[in-house]
Amino acid sequence: MTQTIAPRVRTLVLLLLAAACALLAGAGPASAHAAVTGSDPGQGAVVDKAPARISLTFSEQVALSDDSLRVLDPEGKRVDTAKPANVSGTTYAVPLHSGLPDGTYTVAYQVVSADSHPVAGAYTFSIGAPSKTSVSVSGQSTDDGVVGWLYGFGRYVSYAGFIVMAGGAAFVLACWQRGSGVRPVQRYVVSGWVALTAATLALLLLRGSFTGSGKVADVFDLSLLGQVLQTKTGAALVSRLLLLAAAALFIAVLFGAYDKREDAEEKRDLTFGLAIGGVVVAAGLAASWAMSEHASVGLQAGIAMPVDVLHLLAVAAWLGGLGALLVALYRAPAQTPVDAPAVRRFSQVAFGSVLALIATGTYQSWRQLGSWSAFTDTRYGQLLLAKIALVVVLVGVAWISRRWTGRLAEAASVEVPEVREKERVGARADGADGAGDVEAAAAGNGDACGKGSGDASGEGEGGDEAAPGRDTDEQPGSDEADDTERAAQLARQQAARDAAQRKRIRDADPNRFGLRRSVLAEAGIAVVLLAVTTVLTQTEPGRTEQEAKAAASSSASASADTGASGALTLNMPFDTGGEDGKGIVTIDLDPARVGDNEMHVYVERPNGRAFDIPEVKVEFTLKAKDIGPLPVVPDHLATGHWSANGVQIPMAGDWQVDVTVRTSDIDEVTVSKNAQIG
Repeated sequence: MTQTIAPRVRTLVLLLLAAACALLAGAGPASAHAAVTGSDPGQGAVVDKAPARISLTFSEQVALSDDSLRVLDPEGKRVDTAKPANVSGTTYAVPLHSGLPDGTYTVAYQVVSADSHPVAGAYTFSIGAPSKTSVSVSGQSTDDGVVGWLYGFGRYVSYAGFIVMAGGAAFVLACWQRGSGVRPVQRYVVSGWVALTAATLALLLLRGSFTGSGKVADVFDLSLLGQVLQTKTGAALVSRLLLLAAAALFIAVLFGAYDKREDAEEKRDLTFGLAIGGVVVAAGLAASWAMSEHASVGLQAGIAMPVDVLHLLAVAAWLGGLGALLVALYRAPAQTPVDAPAVRRFSQVAFGSVLALIATGTYQSWRQLGSWSAFTDTRYGQLLLAKIALVVVLVGVAWISRRWTGRLAEAASVEVPEVREKERVGARADGADGAGDVEAAAAGNGDACGKGSGDASGEGEGGDEAAPGRDTDEQPGSDEADDTERAAQLARQQAARDAAQRKRIRDADPNRFGLRRSVLAEAGIAVVLLAVTTVLTQTEPGRTEQEAKAAASSSASASADTGASGALTLNMPFDTGGEDGKGIVTIDLDPARVGDNEMHVYVERPNGRAFDIPEVKVEFTLKAKDIGPLPVVPDHLATGHWSANGVQIPMAGDWQVDVTVRTSDIDEVTVSKNAQIG
C-alpha cells in the first residue's frame, strides 16, 4: 500500500507547487502599498504658467532616492533642478527650472513605501497647451520581470520555511516528543531552517535591484547592498539572520541532547526551557515581518504589529505542525509510529490556532479594507475572499481528520492488546523456528566435526605421520564463530520480519489510512493557501486603493471646476479611525485670488450624503515665502456645510491647505493638499 501511495503523494505535491508558482507569477511583484492621493499640478492639468515645483502626495510615508521624482520636457530632457524632498506630511516635491516653455511634461516617480514595497508610475501635465511628447508614460516601472518574480518567490519560500521550521518544532515539543529522535521529522524541521536562511540571504541581495533598476546585473552590486542595509527592510532581514543563528542552536539541542535525555525530571525541565526559548525566537522571527511590512504603517500600528506576530505564530503552529504530522504518518519508522494521543494533542493545538487566526484575521481585514464594498471592488478584497474560502475548506478537512483521529484512538484502545498478543505468539513461533535453524546448523557442524575427528583418529591409529601439521585446536573455534554469525543473521532477519509485520498491520488499519489521506488533503490546501497569502502581502490594501480612486476622481473634478469658473475646489478623503469617521471634505475657494475670498466647506460620507461633525478648521501656508499658517474657522450653516467670508490670501503662490476634521472627542485627523492660488 505504501508503494502505491508514495507516487501519488509526489504527484500531488508537484501539482500543488505548480499551482502556487502560477499564483506567484501573476502576483505583480511591484504592486504598490502606497498610492498617490494628490499631485500639483494634477494629472492631465493645463496650467497658465510654469510651476516652481512639482509635488506628489502619497497615502503613507515613502523613502526617496536622488532620482525618485523626475520631470521630463516634451523632448525627454530632465527639467528638475535638485533632489526631491519631503515638504509636509506625506507630500514630496522637486523644484523645476524657471521659465519653462509651453508643452506637455511628464512626471515620473519611483519610491519605496513605508511597508517596504516599491511604488512607480508617471503622469503628464501641460503648460499653456498640450503638445506632443517623446516620453513613454507606460514604460515607467521598477520591475523587468525576472528580479520581481525572484523576489516574490523568495518571499514565498521565506514564509514556507518559517512555517515548516517553527511549526515542526512546536509539533515535536507539544504533541509528539518521541519525534525528536525520528530522522524524517528532523529533516523536515532542518529543511525549514535551510529554506528560510537561503531565502533571507537571497532577498537581501535582490532588494536593491527590486526597489531600483530591476536589472539582474545589479543583484550583486555591493553599493546597493550597503544602501539596503540602511533601510528598515534591510535591518529586518539582518535581524532575521541573527535570529536564525539562535534557531540553529535550538534545533541542535532539540534533536541532540533532548532526545538523549532519559531522566523524566531532566527532560521535563529541558522541555520547559526549549518551549520558552522557542517561543521567543519564533516571535522574533515573526516580528521581522510585522515591523517592516503591512502592520508597521497605517491605522493603529502599535496594535497591528503584535497582532500580526500572533497571526504568523498561529499559522506556523497549524500549518507547520500539519506538515510534521504528514511526515510522521508517511515516513516514521515502524518502531516509533505516531500514536493517537499525539494526533489528538495536535488537533487541540490546531483548534486553538484556528481561533487565534479568526480573531487576528478579522482585525487585519478591517484594518486593510475599511468597508464591505472593498471586498468586491478591490483586488486585495477579492484575494482575501479567496483566502477565507480556502481557510473554510481547510477547517472542514481538518474536522474530517479529527473524526479519523477519534476512530483511531477508539480502535487502538480495543485492538492493540489483541494485536500485541498475536505479535508475541508470532515472535515465539518465529523464535522457535530460528532456534531450530540454529540448532540444525549447529548439529550439522557438529556432525561434520565428529566425522572429521573420527577420521583423524583412525588415521592417527594407523600412523600419526599421515596428518602432519593438523591444528586440532583451530577448528572448534571457527565453528563457534560461524554459529554466532549465523545466529546474529537469523536475529536480524527475524527483526526485519517483525518490523515488516508491524508496518503491514499499521498500514492495513483503515482508520490510519483515512487519517493519512485527510491530512494529505489538508497539506495540499495549505500549500495553495500560503501562495494566496504571499500574493496578498504584495497587493495594495483595499483601503489605500479606494482612497487613491477617490483622490483621483476628486482631482479630476477639481480641475474641471477650476477651468470652468476660476474658483478652486479641493476634495480630500479623510478617516479619523473612529466610529463614523470616514468621509470626504471639500473646500471651495472663490475667486481663489489674492485678496478677499469666500470659502465653503462641505463634509460628506463616502456615499455622498452630507453629515455634521463636531469641528472643522482650515489653515493656509505658503512655505516658499514662510507665510502662515493662516487659520480660518468657518461658521456652521447647514448639515455638512460651513462657510467663511473675507478669507485673505496675501500673495500668489503654491499654498498648502490643511483641513483638520474632528469626528468625536478623541478622533481627529488633518488632511492636506497643495493648490496654486492667485
